[in-house]
Amino acid sequence: MNCSQAPGFILLGLSRDPEKWQLLFCILLALYLLGLSGNLLLLLAIGADVHLHTPMYFFLSQLSLVDLCFITTTAPKILQTLWTGDGSISFSGCLTQLYFFALFADMDNLLLAVMAIDRYAAICHPLLYPLLMTPHRCGVLVSGSWGVAHCVSLTHTLLLSQLYFHTNQMIPHFFCDFGPLLLLSCSDAHLNEGLMMALAGVFGISALLCIVSSYGCIFYAVARVPSAQGKRKALATCSSHLSVVLLFYSTVFTTYLKPPSSSYSSGEVVAAVVYTLVTPTLNPFIYSLRNKDVKSSLRRILNMVKSPD
Repeated sequence: MNCSQAPGFILLGLSRDPEKWQLLFCILLALYLLGLSGNLLLLLAIGADVHLHTPMYFFLSQLSLVDLCFITTTAPKILQTLWTGDGSISFSGCLTQLYFFALFADMDNLLLAVMAIDRYAAICHPLLYPLLMTPHRCGVLVSGSWGVAHCVSLTHTLLLSQLYFHTNQMIPHFFCDFGPLLLLSCSDAHLNEGLMMALAGVFGISALLCIVSSYGCIFYAVARVPSAQGKRKALATCSSHLSVVLLFYSTVFTTYLKPPSSSYSSGEVVAAVVYTLVTPTLNPFIYSLRNKDVKSSLRRILNMVKSPD
């Protein structure tokens, strides 16, 4: 079988047992629809309520937008595979899915870091907060994140596009990811793999260090607050963000804290389901269930829908 730079692939999905496909389809469809509705509702609540037009909720709306796109990158293909039993995908389709998957995953990573900076400014420098987090600076932070995420994901995709593969190889995954593709390459991928690991390491560790250092300063500032009520109030604004950070990084590390060309286990595929589908679905509910402002805005919207007059 000859190597080619434009092969087709077959995604094996989550299970090779056809008897499980219908159940998996129903579960993933429900999860996808829940993720779409949850993120759309949160975007609507933030956009419709002028009281939520603040830096914290602006960044949260961006996170919801990214999560909305993130789940749409992988969910439709796995649902189509489970419904038809056909997991075939072209090389160009695979690279396109790979680019958008990396773009939105990188944006999640960067936005979590930006939101940590926002919480640091709000808690450690409350008097200067309006001057530090102006609308212009918030826009620069978000647009800069999009630019960096685009460059990083495009570089990863271009490095992978230079490799050769056998035609109709089976990918032991439910979407096109870097690791399985590097494992299947019939080219010498050591240089490409090394460059991708170095770029992902610098990018990922920088964002994580930003989050850790921000929360280090936050916890130090909170520890100096004299009243217990003041401490609880300060930490309450961070609890949702911390929950999302822990959920996101714990599953990502399970999958990617190793050389990309290592073989994939079933546990890592499950972890991939969590960070590509479960986490983006849970994010809006984590923020809305713990946030009085968002809950009151959602109640007003629901009341308007029930009684439009």
